[in-house]
Amino acid sequence: MSATSRYPWVLIGLLWMVAFLNAADRSILFTVMPQLKTEFGLTPTQLALLNSVFFWVYAVGAFLSGSLGDRARRSRVIIYGLLFWSMATGIVSLSTGFTMLLGLRALVAMGEATYYPTATALISDWHRPEMRGRALSLHQTAVFAGAGMGALAAGYMADALGWQAPFLIFGGIGFIVVAILFKFLRDAPAKEAAVVKSAKAPLGTVLGIPPALMLCIVFFLANGASTGVTVWAPTFVHDALGLNLGGSALVGAATIQIAGFLTVPFSGLLGDYLSRRTPIGRFYTLAIGLALAAVLLVPLLWAKTAGMVGLVLLLTSIGKGIFDGCIYAAMHDVVPPHARATAVGMMTMIGFFGAGLSPLIIAWMSGSFGLAAGMTSMAAAYVAAVAIILAMSRATRRAVVANAQFAHA
Repeated sequence: MSATSRYPWVLIGLLWMVAFLNAADRSILFTVMPQLKTEFGLTPTQLALLNSVFFWVYAVGAFLSGSLGDRARRSRVIIYGLLFWSMATGIVSLSTGFTMLLGLRALVAMGEATYYPTATALISDWHRPEMRGRALSLHQTAVFAGAGMGALAAGYMADALGWQAPFLIFGGIGFIVVAILFKFLRDAPAKEAAVVKSAKAPLGTVLGIPPALMLCIVFFLANGASTGVTVWAPTFVHDALGLNLGGSALVGAATIQIAGFLTVPFSGLLGDYLSRRTPIGRFYTLAIGLALAAVLLVPLLWAKTAGMVGLVLLLTSIGKGIFDGCIYAAMHDVVPPHARATAVGMMTMIGFFGAGLSPLIIAWMSGSFGLAAGMTSMAAAYVAAVAIILAMSRATRRAVVANAQFAHA
């Protein structure tokens, strides 16, 4: 096997490290919220805002960086983004109160937002359509590994050394990965440039594809629901069951991420398999995953032990993992190569507005109905997303076929 033929999979390995850090760095705050609450006297609404502002800034940043990823060298967008957010992550440890935490959390979000739109486009540049689902889903496992292992490690670091330690350590690791990327990360072959120059403007292309806009709405609902649960689960376990930060991260965070890590590769295989049977096979995979996530979240209302809570979070996250393993490949099924970073940037922007809204909704509901009820209410968003996917199936089929014809023109 030549170096050129191996590189698409080398690329997955390189980007896996970056995606791991992307998820790990943002997950530190979820884990140390009880310590921050005590040290700075923060209210539940302030804790929710620390996460909501992150997601809202990330949303705008993803849209802007997605456009940049379709115009600049994708490898450099990724490298300089990692450098920026690693520096910002380390500086969070210097925070002295809520306002400083909020501002630095926004800086981390700005840096992290540069990654996913550009990285998924770069992966699709290097991988053939029939392998794209597997490549993207393998890369996606890093998100769950990073969020789960990052939260778990942050919990134990914070228990032993204080809440500042995980921010400093993970920020330093980012600088090491930057050095590796400078040596090995490459852009796709120059033949893609001809497509970019001759095609319609990326944003105009995306806005003219109804199923692409549909996926943005679906991602708003699904990402909002899952993020609301993920943000509050460790705190729910800590407060309701009395576990320490390490134990809370294990039950309330690691279970969610383990499920996603194990499920996402299966989702890529399932999506590739179904897409060979029907043009919208990956969209059916999205609907299956979200339907399972909704049904399996409801039993959280009756979960009263750490084992029961962990099992519910594990099972509902299996459904969400099926969705996550296909969402980017599905977007690339309906959007041509020159606009893919823009499309994912737009989808991420809209989805992360949902992610910023849901922790606040859960915080508000918990005052009247309890935290378990607030988290369980997110099942309604999953159901709405399934209904939208199925309602758009005909238009989606036409868009997939048209995009395939464009790619072979």
